[in-house]
Amino acid sequence: MTFEDLGISKQLQYAVDDLGFVNPTPIQEQAFSVVRSGKDVVGIAQTGTGKTFAYMMPILQDLKFSKQQHPRVLVLVPTRELVVQVVDEIEKLSKYINTRVLGVYGGTNINTQKQAILQGQDIIVATPGRLYDLALSNALKLKSIQKLVIDEVDVMLDLGFRFQLMNIFDVIPARRQNVLFSATMTKDVDDLIYDFFKNPTKISVAVSGTPLDNIEQVSYNVPNFFTKVNLLNHLLSDKQTYNKVLIFVAFKRSADLLFKHLEEVFGSETCVIHSNKTQNYRIRSIRQFDEGNNRILVATDVMARGLDFDEVSHVFNFDTPDFPENYMHRIGRTGRAEKAGKTILFSTEKEQKAKENIEDLMNYQIPVLEIPEDVEISKLLTEDERPKEDREQSKNRTGLEYVPGPAFHEKSEKNSKVNLGGSYRREIAKKYKKPKTRGDKNYNRRNKKK
Repeated sequence: MTFEDLGISKQLQYAVDDLGFVNPTPIQEQAFSVVRSGKDVVGIAQTGTGKTFAYMMPILQDLKFSKQQHPRVLVLVPTRELVVQVVDEIEKLSKYINTRVLGVYGGTNINTQKQAILQGQDIIVATPGRLYDLALSNALKLKSIQKLVIDEVDVMLDLGFRFQLMNIFDVIPARRQNVLFSATMTKDVDDLIYDFFKNPTKISVAVSGTPLDNIEQVSYNVPNFFTKVNLLNHLLSDKQTYNKVLIFVAFKRSADLLFKHLEEVFGSETCVIHSNKTQNYRIRSIRQFDEGNNRILVATDVMARGLDFDEVSHVFNFDTPDFPENYMHRIGRTGRAEKAGKTILFSTEKEQKAKENIEDLMNYQIPVLEIPEDVEISKLLTEDERPKEDREQSKNRTGLEYVPGPAFHEKSEKNSKVNLGGSYRREIAKKYKKPKTRGDKNYNRRNKKK
């Protein structure tokens, strides 16, 4: 089937032709008529199958021109970066349609966003936190919302946005169409659907947790963090094979530490994003990586969730995620638009259980490769990898990196004195008597001479 067979409008067809697309993906094909019907919709499809176009094409097809100020379509996404991406996708699709779209998110001036809202908007793409702030300040009126789209809803709930979502449901009209898209289906997502959706039509082009067939998966069993660094440096030295690499780590401090070591070897080829970076830094890193100016991007799960990067050759799971669904989102950054992709998973002994959970979810055993002989097996440990009894001796240590050193040293002479008890304190008191008056600064000096 082609997009023309779907019966899309001429304006949408012109935009699709400009993008070079001919055939819709399965989720786009199945969702088009269902979303247009006005019924509540729940779509499950692997990451990288074009979910944004799947819900946006039918919405734009029926979105009539209007001069009204208040928005009619609300799209909620979990992160700022995803807001920017979805707005960009909508603008590409609506190139030949007179549609006003605005992205709003935290970390930027809210007054600028209020002014843009006053200009009148048809579609608002937002993170839940900033949208709720705008609604509370009465700058954004939600009484005209006809369609609510929640994209990457499982991530949104993982990030603790349930409270904001509940409040948003309360302030938008009860008579509306709800559209939900996700790569995985969790109990929290099921509960949300049960509470707020009305007999939704479910579209599932794959079982939740099924990886794309065009993604090749391999893994390495690695003893510790710094051996992972050595193995990563060894593999990334082949710049022709690993020409556009996305590396996932679980925590911000791990991302910074890994970036520091990679930068020492690969210099300006490397960039990093996580939530402690400024918004401008994050957007710049994403743009430079997507455009090919940086070959290697180190990212945390939250930052790269849902982002669409062109032609990522490899995705590295530097650590094994505790939640199998996170692994599915990670590997979905490669192999997009039906192109071939490859993922590499690093697992320590402690991470083997998490790896087994991932394999159970996918019903697939990830092949294990041997570590190349010229990769050094490091004995250096991070703070988290050190034995518990060693960590207890340095409870105030905050850095992830740990460099072992001497555990004992002789006391200096001035610190080797023995506590002489009360008699010693009385002798000191005689020698340094308190002045009789505050102004008599020479009192102690005179008595000392006597």
